[in-house]
Amino acid sequence: MFHPDTLTEYAEAVQYYDAAQRAKVAQGFINAVEDAVSRIRESPERYAAIDEDVRKCMTRKFPYGILYIIEQDYILILAVMHCSRKPGYWKNRL
Repeated sequence: MFHPDTLTEYAEAVQYYDAAQRAKVAQGFINAVEDAVSRIRESPERYAAIDEDVRKCMTRKFPYGILYIIEQDYILILAVMHCSRKPGYWKNRL
């Protein structure tokens, strides 16, 4: 499950890669995020906590981390965060 603000930030990143790079790069970014989310679903406790219960899984080939928390019945994706962006901007999503 994605936090609503996360969906917006994810869509903006895809648009950036589509406009600035090319559709092929944008699709590569989408694939990288989907791969990271799949890895999280397969083994959610595999990735280290970076802040209390918030964990981070890095995408492959792109400088993005998928921040998430494990809830009882689901996994909540808090951010699709560019690693050079201001850390902690996502904390109001908890």
